[in-house]
Amino acid sequence: MASSEINHVSHPCIHAGHISAERKFGFMRWITKILKLGSNQGVMNRRSPQFLGEDNVAFHTPVRSMDDHSRSEHEELDRAAALSLADDLKRPNGYRRHTNNDEDLARALQDSLNMPSYPPYAPPQFSPGGYSTYTHVPLRYCSGCNREIGYGKYLGCMQAFWHPECFCCHSCGYPITENEFSLSGKNPYHKSCFKELHHPKCEVCLQFIPTNGAGLIEYKSHPFWCQKYCPLHEYDNTARCCSCERLESWNARYIFLGDGRSLCLECMETSIMDTGDCQPLYHSIRDYYEGMNMKIEQQIPMLLVERQALNEAIEGEKNGHHHMPETRGLCLSEEQNISSISKRPRIGGNRLIGMKTKQQKLDRKCEVTAILVLYGLPRLLTGQILAHELMHGWLRLKGYRNLSPVVEEGICQVLSYMWLESEVMPGSRNIPSTSAAASSSFSSKKGGKSHTEKKLGEFFMHQIAQDTSTAYGAGFRAANTAVNRYGLRSTLNHIYMTGTFPV
Repeated sequence: MASSEINHVSHPCIHAGHISAERKFGFMRWITKILKLGSNQGVMNRRSPQFLGEDNVAFHTPVRSMDDHSRSEHEELDRAAALSLADDLKRPNGYRRHTNNDEDLARALQDSLNMPSYPPYAPPQFSPGGYSTYTHVPLRYCSGCNREIGYGKYLGCMQAFWHPECFCCHSCGYPITENEFSLSGKNPYHKSCFKELHHPKCEVCLQFIPTNGAGLIEYKSHPFWCQKYCPLHEYDNTARCCSCERLESWNARYIFLGDGRSLCLECMETSIMDTGDCQPLYHSIRDYYEGMNMKIEQQIPMLLVERQALNEAIEGEKNGHHHMPETRGLCLSEEQNISSISKRPRIGGNRLIGMKTKQQKLDRKCEVTAILVLYGLPRLLTGQILAHELMHGWLRLKGYRNLSPVVEEGICQVLSYMWLESEVMPGSRNIPSTSAAASSSFSSKKGGKSHTEKKLGEFFMHQIAQDTSTAYGAGFRAANTAVNRYGLRSTLNHIYMTGTFPV
């Protein structure tokens, strides 16, 4: 190529007294190089695409770019012209006129080529691929703002570069200036922000759940509500709602019922506090039974009682029926004196005050003396208990004798579950034709329930379905399977004749 010849251009030798031939020869050779250099620029600017390492990204070298080799050649020619012109100034007048003519010719040639006598230094041109044309050193671009990182401080982390002000926490949005940070997926966090977002907090004491001896985060969680809490709160006398079983949080105090039980504010919204308040619910459940062709002819008294009165009634009951660990209802068949709640209490601070009770003698006029239900429970739980105890009454009044606890408690739990289902999810159960009138007339008359009450109803259904006891849990699942397969009426007929569930 023509450019290779430029590498061999030497500085012209200029000696006083021998200027005519030698200087002219050098001057003409200098002009020749200028002409050759101008003609070769088009060749240099039409380079083939270059490929950048493993990325295999092609880019064209900018037209204005020049490499170190061609730039040194320009500087060499300029230096030769400057030395020649400077030497002319030192010559006699005759030589000076000749030199001026040479200088005018050189300037005319340079003007025609539009080339400055001393071209300014061209800074490196950068290609779109992020490399310098001269040095091929990769540039740094900020992964936050996508702008080039110039001079000054920068961060190198997460296999990328960042302006210090662009490396920000994904949670709070402020720059991360600490030496340590947390990473979740591709997002950086302050360690404190990451802990706030991902480290579980106890829903009782509202503190971060501590790690155990092995450095692991250990906590308890309610199977339905998913309430997470420190394991120690199960043993530090933290109050638990007697209805929904959730532990009391330090920022939401429970209502103390006075008999060792506590009630959360959500369950308190629909709680039933005295016998008079419970009568409409009781009669609606009796209507529910009648709608399934299971009318209860006997007007069985129903009383709302305190925990102590219920426990005393259980001790006085001679029939050895199985009861849940926390007994909340009872179908009496013995004559007893019962203290029932005649006037609902009011809330004073976080306690109930002003409750009035009265003694009531229950005479035995049939197989069923009364139905007792614990006071202070939310409406759906109270109804669930009433449905269960009314089934006990129905079985006794209809002559079902000597049933095993699994069979009797199991079928009573099925009726309790069915009533809840009709309240929480109307129309969800496909009732067989033998009991097609099983829809609740009461549920169709009242307005819609709140989300909180529906969630409570789902929890009570979950409790029945997941019960692990033999009589209530295994009995319910066996009875429910039989009812779903054969229908309620056929199942009851089989129980009446055999004392067992159909299989």
